[in-house]
Amino acid sequence: MRLIARNNCTKQLEFLFNVNPVVAILGPRQCGKTTLARLYADSLQKSILYLDLEDTHDLQRLDNPFLTLDESYDLIIIDEIQRRAEFFPTLRVLVDQRRDKQKFLILGSASRDLIQQSSETLAGRISYMELTPFTYPEVSDINLLWLQGGFPNAYLAKSVEISWEWRKAYIATFLERDIPNLGITIPHQILRRFWMMIAHYHGNIFNASEIGKSLGIAHTTAREYLNILTGTFMLRELIPWFENINKRQIKSPKIYFRDSGIYHYLLGIPNKTSLINHPKLGASWEGFALESIIRHHQAYPEEVYFWGIHNQAELDLLIIKNGKKYGFEFKYSDNIQMTASMKIAIEYLILDELTIIYPGNKNYRLSEKIKVSGLAEYLQY
Repeated sequence: MRLIARNNCTKQLEFLFNVNPVVAILGPRQCGKTTLARLYADSLQKSILYLDLEDTHDLQRLDNPFLTLDESYDLIIIDEIQRRAEFFPTLRVLVDQRRDKQKFLILGSASRDLIQQSSETLAGRISYMELTPFTYPEVSDINLLWLQGGFPNAYLAKSVEISWEWRKAYIATFLERDIPNLGITIPHQILRRFWMMIAHYHGNIFNASEIGKSLGIAHTTAREYLNILTGTFMLRELIPWFENINKRQIKSPKIYFRDSGIYHYLLGIPNKTSLINHPKLGASWEGFALESIIRHHQAYPEEVYFWGIHNQAELDLLIIKNGKKYGFEFKYSDNIQMTASMKIAIEYLILDELTIIYPGNKNYRLSEKIKVSGLAEYLQY
């Protein structure tokens, strides 16, 4: 398999190590965290210790951390840290003793919320970096990226069939091994049914009561399952923005699959022809474009929202960053026209700009504050 350089990620690592002695790279399993860590380590030409906690021998070595994590190493890399979350208090002691001598790079396949000890124990000592699967223009074929998703083994597969089979195995391993490794005791068959049902809510409001009733579980349990899938980077929960206006605004979150390839597998969409003819084509495009825009702007969860007034207007994505409000609409169409909803969004939200993202390659303006842009062109800048 060919190697895709992710130079921006390496530069971000260098920057974060200037801020804190510990950097955590978090992201879904097999998105490239280990490859990035090894490339970064190779570029340093210093003394490195690498521990993979999926290796039983390496896991046991942490039973004697002060001996194993010797001071002679300039950089210590600990992979799959979620398998030993109780190690964080010890890591805090090591960091405080060796702050000016040693750096620690930890890799995890779960969010800060699922690895609670890191944020609590290492406060003021740790920086976080989320690594996603491939994005455009890290890879050259945006349509292949949309179809097969950004996981390296899915995108770089030699054929559509191999990519499909890899995603099938990935989902099974995720449910049967990765979730239990986080200490979560949910039968994988139940979580899989929930995940498949969520595929039909992609791009729509999350209704815990409705989903719970369909699965025969409590709405609180449905909410718990959603938290697990968002905490392991499989789903994005997009919360609503509330503006101080006298209107009945939408209050429930929307749900999106973060990787289009995983979404397509769960919907049974194996190739481009199936995708183009599928009733979820528009929803698939919206989710893929939305995730691409969020990653392009390097927006944190607390900076991204959607907004809507019941039966009147809606905005697919609102990014609030550096004191500005940027609105986005996603249309799988080559005939983009001004709508009343767009005008209302600009007026009520006081947007700095509203961009309509579509699959074409022509960029033009509908008004002073509303522009139309092809997704590939927008992501180039």
